[in-house]
Amino acid sequence: AKELAEPAPSAEQLEQILQCAMSAPDHGNLLPYRFLTIQGEARHELSLLFEQAVIRRDPDADDATILKQKNKPLRSPLIIVVIARLTDNPNIPEIEQLLSAGCAAQHIQLACSRLGYGSIWLTGENSYDLFIYESLGLDLNERIIGFIYIGTPPGDISTKSRVSARAITHSWEKPQHIDFAI
Repeated sequence: AKELAEPAPSAEQLEQILQCAMSAPDHGNLLPYRFLTIQGEARHELSLLFEQAVIRRDPDADDATILKQKNKPLRSPLIIVVIARLTDNPNIPEIEQLLSAGCAAQHIQLACSRLGYGSIWLTGENSYDLFIYESLGLDLNERIIGFIYIGTPPGDISTKSRVSARAITHSWEKPQHIDFAI
C-alpha cells in the first residue's frame, strides 16, 4: 500500500511492533540496528528535510520532483526509520550486521500485517543522503536501511504475484570441478 491513512498503531501496538523487530537474528548480540519513529508534526518536519535534500542534490530539480519528495513523509501517519549500526568486529562481517537490520525491518512489516496495518518499506535517494543522515542524528557508522511507512490501508491490499520458489531452487549434491586458475 503506497498511501496509508489513520489510524496508525496505538502506542501499545507500536511497542509490540518494535519488540517483534528485536527478534531479528543478531550474530554476536551486537544489536546492529535502531529505530526512529516519526509521526504527527514530525512528518511535516521530515517533509521539509526531504524538500531541502532534493534541492541540495539537484539545484535544477523541477517543481514536480521537489513536491514528490516533500509529499513522501505525508503518505502515512507513522514512519519507522530502520538504521543499521555497524560495528568494526573481525568475527561479524558488516554484511551480517546489515542483514540483521534488514531482518528487523521485515519483522516490523510482519508485525504490522499481523495487527491489521499496512506498511511499505521504501528506500530511495533519501536513504543514502548525508544531509538526511546528519539531520536525523545518525552517527558515522550508521546507515538507513529504509523508511517503513505504516497506517491503515484504504481497502483490501492485494498481494503481488510472486514467482514460484521452484523456479529459483535447485538441489545441490556434490561440488562442481571448475578451474578458476587465472
